[in-house]
Order: sequence, then structure tokens, then C-alpha cells
Amino acid sequence: MTEQPAAPPGASPAGQASAQGDSLATQFLQAELEQNLRLRALSFPDPVRYVYSPLEYAWEPHEDYVRRYCRAPKEVLFLGMNPGPFGMAQTGVPFGEVRHVREWLQVSGQVSKPAQEHPKRPVLGLACPRSEVSGARFWGLFRALCPSPEAFFRRCFVHNLCPLLFLSPSGKNLTPAELPAAQRERLLQVCDDGLARAVGLLGVAMVIGVGRVAEQRARKALASAGLQVRVEGLMHPSPRNPQANQGWEAIARARLEELQVLPLLTS
Repeated sequence: MTEQPAAPPGASPAGQASAQGDSLATQFLQAELEQNLRLRALSFPDPVRYVYSPLEYAWEPHEDYVRRYCRAPKEVLFLGMNPGPFGMAQTGVPFGEVRHVREWLQVSGQVSKPAQEHPKRPVLGLACPRSEVSGARFWGLFRALCPSPEAFFRRCFVHNLCPLLFLSPSGKNLTPAELPAAQRERLLQVCDDGLARAVGLLGVAMVIGVGRVAEQRARKALASAGLQVRVEGLMHPSPRNPQANQGWEAIARARLEELQVLPLLTS
């Protein structure tokens, strides 16, 4: 049975997240730290052997991301499911492919190590040489559409439903859907509560689930919380999706135009 890792030094709801008063970024970080406390109380049996919590060991770049880009209410929240081993697990940023995080988002910060690290999935932080295809496609689209990151984040934000990465003994990435039912539901209840709180803080009118699972879970979570928020879906850019490999950017652009989101990115 795999236990949650310990909290990072100094990262407590009464400490780090309260450093800048009552700003929206501080409130958002506070909510994430409180969610981390609840997640840390969970344990995960086989097939999970390793649990990476990048909001602990990669807190510095994550905090930089939130404080840079979550300074005002948003209209649209793009929602991923959980970190990938070469994206957010390295950088603390959702869909956080290293090159785009460093070069376009200009996010920085020290990254340490998870409590237990799989030898095939080392955490190298912003020095990681591997590219995550999903993250490169995701941020590459918005880099092409927007004149700057500030233009994107003026009305949009990107967040993950679940902040934890799960690995099997072989190093295989396990999604929350692949966890045993009882543990999955306990996990997702905490994540649902976290999403409802994030949506309330940001005041978003629309949540766009990136991938069908994120879309479906967002719809369920927000309905259960009594939040009247529009929930839509966007195809996941994963290379495991054959359709995404046939031109995900064009498909995504067409979908964003259909949802009338494109004008928010270019105005």
C-alpha cells in the first residue's frame, strides 16, 4: 500500500500560501495546499507503487505559474485530468512540457524529488530533456494563437482535476480511471471538491475538459456542487489518440471556434 509523501518544507496553509494577503493567486494556492492535506491522508494499493505529488516537490514553479497567471477572474478554465511523467510531474505546471514552460510561460523555480522515485521515471525538473507530446501540442496551440502568454491568461486558465501522478511497479503511468474503484472514488471526491472551489474562486463561465474523462468528471462534480457552469470538451492531444495524431491542432482550433473561445484568445 503506497502512502502519500510528506509536505514540502514551509508549504502550509497558514504559511507560504498566505504570504501575499488575500489576492486571488494566494487564495487559489491556499485551496490547493488544503486539498493536498486531504490527498495526503489517502493510500493506494496495487497496481499503484509510486505516487508523485508535484504540488509538493515542484511547488516553486507551480507557485510561480499561479502567481504570474492567476491574478484576476477568468472566463474559461481548461481542465486536464492528472500530471504526465514528462509534463507536470517535472514542472508543476498543467500540461507542463518543459520547453514551453521555460521559454513561453517563463516559469521558473527549484524542483526537488518525490518521496519515492521510480528509476525509470526520474524527476529532473526544468532540466528534463524529454518532451511530453501532449503538453507540447497543448501549449504549442496557444503559443501559435496568442501574441503572448498574458493574452491567453487574461481570460483563461489551465488546471488539473487531480494533481497526483500514479505509477505501477514497471513505471507505467496509471490514470485515476485505472485505480481500484473504492480508492478511485475517494480520490475523485477530494478532487471534485477542489475543482468546485477552484471554479468558484475563478468565477469561470465555462470549463473545457481536455479529454472525455475530464469533461465527464467536471460535469458531474460541478452539478453535484450546485454550480451553474457550462461544461464542454476538447479532444485530448495525447499521442495514444490516433485521431489526435492526424492533426490535433486543426481539430482543436475548429472546436475552440465552435465554442466561441477563439475571440477570447486574440482580442
